[in-house]
Amino acid sequence: MPENAVRRALQGLRFPGRVFLIAVGKAAPRMARAALDCLQVPVADGLVISKYGHFEMPLDPLRCVEAGHPVPDGNSILAAEAALELTEGLRADDTVLFLLSGGGSALFEKPLIPLAELRDVTDRLLACGADIVEINTIRKRLSAVKGGRFAEHCAPAHVEAVVLSDILGDPLDMIASGPVSPDRSTCAEALAIVEKYGLRLSSEALACLRTETPKELPNAAAQVVGSVRELCRAASSACLERGYEPAIITDRLDCEARDAGRLMASILADHAGSNRKLAFIAGGETVVHLTGSGLGGRNQELALAASEGLRGQSGAALISVGSDGTDGPTDAAGGYADGDSCDALEAAGIDLHAVLRDNDAYHALKAIGCLIVTGPTGTNVNDVCIGLVDAE
Repeated sequence: MPENAVRRALQGLRFPGRVFLIAVGKAAPRMARAALDCLQVPVADGLVISKYGHFEMPLDPLRCVEAGHPVPDGNSILAAEAALELTEGLRADDTVLFLLSGGGSALFEKPLIPLAELRDVTDRLLACGADIVEINTIRKRLSAVKGGRFAEHCAPAHVEAVVLSDILGDPLDMIASGPVSPDRSTCAEALAIVEKYGLRLSSEALACLRTETPKELPNAAAQVVGSVRELCRAASSACLERGYEPAIITDRLDCEARDAGRLMASILADHAGSNRKLAFIAGGETVVHLTGSGLGGRNQELALAASEGLRGQSGAALISVGSDGTDGPTDAAGGYADGDSCDALEAAGIDLHAVLRDNDAYHALKAIGCLIVTGPTGTNVNDVCIGLVDAE
């Protein structure tokens, strides 16, 4: 959870002058609350930017702004403009405490092209299955606050960033598109992504992609204080407490959601009947190539795809969830599947393969009571899939 991560990060830190607190991302409210509780100096001014419905506690004296995700909206721009105004003209002995978590790419935005075009580019990249690194390589170059540009704006003040990672391998320049980190990606890489997915961009957007981002930021420092690795370890401990023998398969799951579901189902089927209580844990972030117009998310699609391989397997089940409590543009965190799921779908008149073609996992899982709905969790460190085998 973000509170513990922020407390660890701030322990022992001392700030010589004024402190300005800016928190951005799905975990921003909890990160900001923890910082307010443990900072040794008062905050001169501050701003918290998060997704609609994610504020659950008072954060006085900080200003709170709700904005759009997974694509930016007008409030995303207003939030970024407020942050730029708040950090205008800072002194060298000032510190900007920047609390960053996943979702910041959409929530914190000042586009260099029209917002409608930026949203369209994001939608097309998501639809064609581009991974988050590819998407952010493009987005950071179309923005005045990403790719290290916000830290550049804050100079000569020092920027101290505390980061919850939602990207495999924890690349600081890619988490929320790296607003306060030197950008390691290049213009050539961005243009190669455009060619790979056949994107048609305006001359204005292409000019942005050919403009290099900051490669050095001497006024900025950052530390990653939470990631999917901790999530997998926490899941392993929870399984152990419940009598299962846990095994973390990977914390870098990065493939098609359907393929991940089929793989997990095959592992569970292979161990079913072993007369042991086993837990198989995979953390990471899968992708979905949209072929239909249905409703769902990568975790729901993973669970639905797994149901076929689990069919008829007694004592085997899995869940796949987003750690932030949201999966795709839905109110669900993810989905559940077991040996009875396929029969339940058939009984409800649902064709599994047709649903997968239409990317409509949400309605299929809802019809058989297999959606997992948690509401916002206050954190964001990728996804976790847990497969269980019970002893007979």
